[in-house]
Amino acid sequence: MRSTRVRIAIDAMGGDNAPAEIVAGALRAQEELGVDVLLVGDPQQIEASLKQHTQSSSLEIVPSEGAIEMSEEPLIALRRKPKASINVAMDLVKKKRADAVVSAGHSGAAMAAALLRLGRLPGIDRPAIGAVLPTMIAGKPVLILDVGANVDCRPKFLEQFALMGSIYSQYVLGVAEPKVGLLNIGEEPNKGNELAIQTHQLLEENPNIPFIGNAEGRDVLSGHFDVIVCDGFAGNVLLKFAEAVGEVALQILRQELPRGLHGKVGVSFLRPNLKRIKQRMDHAEHGGGLLLGVAGICIISHGSSQAPTIFNAARLAKDAIDNEVLDRIAVTSRLAES
Repeated sequence: MRSTRVRIAIDAMGGDNAPAEIVAGALRAQEELGVDVLLVGDPQQIEASLKQHTQSSSLEIVPSEGAIEMSEEPLIALRRKPKASINVAMDLVKKKRADAVVSAGHSGAAMAAALLRLGRLPGIDRPAIGAVLPTMIAGKPVLILDVGANVDCRPKFLEQFALMGSIYSQYVLGVAEPKVGLLNIGEEPNKGNELAIQTHQLLEENPNIPFIGNAEGRDVLSGHFDVIVCDGFAGNVLLKFAEAVGEVALQILRQELPRGLHGKVGVSFLRPNLKRIKQRMDHAEHGGGLLLGVAGICIISHGSSQAPTIFNAARLAKDAIDNEVLDRIAVTSRLAES
């Protein structure tokens, strides 16, 4: 465990609500988490956002020029804008001025910048974005990876995702003995496409992975699995569908519970329960996805992130740093290769 104070570089220009909401979340993170925050972006815009808050700020501002827009092709834009906020933030980690990066900007650009500037961990061929979702069991989330970094995968990539996911689940999410599953269309080992069949065999034969079998779509949020691996195409569809279902469920509760006299009276008593329901289902509570497999801690948050999401992303980064996730993945990967 680390004894030095964690330093987090936050891309102040990334996301739909930048920089105001990013700055608000960063201020809260520095105050409540005890971390040092470096806000990367346009100094004038950041200063204007800081003036909206009454608390005194010791946040360090690191100047950058521009940001990668959602409409831009990541690699081309990163090369054309070397001083863009996400590039500058990644360079801070590369130069050891920061321990982690948080960005709600272009996710493809964040991943590409991490690969170009930080590189991959030894023994890892492809990084994966891990997203945490709630399950039917209170206090027992499930980690899904990959949810968008790799559309096309080989069996070996999925094996590495399972390895990284089990380490993350154990040391950051606090699961003593993580149960790893492979997303598939059936429970039997011979079900699915060639990728699924070959991956199943690799996972079953790897002693470093606590693999318990295939996970069907209905199993994802059951709480039976702690980690579920899949390619980035299926994972991204799964993630966005799950988020939409959560939003629909909350909207239905808001519409239906107050109906009628009994409903209006009942809602007043149910407010604490409804707040807890929202907390369990709201993706903002998890802060975003950790890009596992690169040689640095990188949290990719939603483009629509507001202050609470940025705060939770900073918390997620601090947990990963405090629990030495990078070192554990690197060591386990080397052991698996030997």
